[in-house]
Amino acid sequence: LSHTVTAIRGKKRLEAVVVSAVDENGRPIAGSSFEIPCDTLLLSVGLIPENELTEQAGVPIHPVTKGAVVDQDRMTEVEGIFACGNVLQVHDLVDYVSEEAAIAGRAAARYVMGSHTPTLPEPIRIEAGEGIRYCLPSEMTREEAVDLYLRVSGPMQGAVITVWDGNRVLRRFPRVCVAPGEMERITLTEKDLSSRQGNTLRVTLEKRKGEKG
Repeated sequence: LSHTVTAIRGKKRLEAVVVSAVDENGRPIAGSSFEIPCDTLLLSVGLIPENELTEQAGVPIHPVTKGAVVDQDRMTEVEGIFACGNVLQVHDLVDYVSEEAAIAGRAAARYVMGSHTPTLPEPIRIEAGEGIRYCLPSEMTREEAVDLYLRVSGPMQGAVITVWDGNRVLRRFPRVCVAPGEMERITLTEKDLSSRQGNTLRVTLEKRKGEKG
């Protein structure tokens, strides 16, 4: 972790790679390089959602996920258009894709039947705070239990994911370890949401008290 390949050795075939540590901005740190003899290199270049149709429909795109901005029903900011699965965000598990598809499908059916209506006078905004790359959904239009899917900005052991209601802690979710490559899911209950005092919730990541490293 926190390293990258900065050079490849070999002409007719791969013989070795040069690896360097990177700083918090992903830039190689001078003097940290070392060589690893090898004959194969696999590159992970990152993934983005299949968002061509989303863009063609004029749906606003989330700056981090590169998928649509959605509420808890997976409705986009264009009324009547729902998004789920890998068109919305890159998933680790097909189980999460299936869960998201069920959420969007039920909501789309309610919309077609004319029963998909918000119950809050103002949406609850959900923001990614310190240590969190993104959190999905971005807002809620009903005060009911919701699963939040998120990715952290960097690896951490002995972590806690905290949901803030202004300066007040709404819920804490301890984790043994977290990493950017693994999606996290936390659940806010209807009781959690009904106890909030504002219309913006912020999700952060920090070390648990007493943890080192």
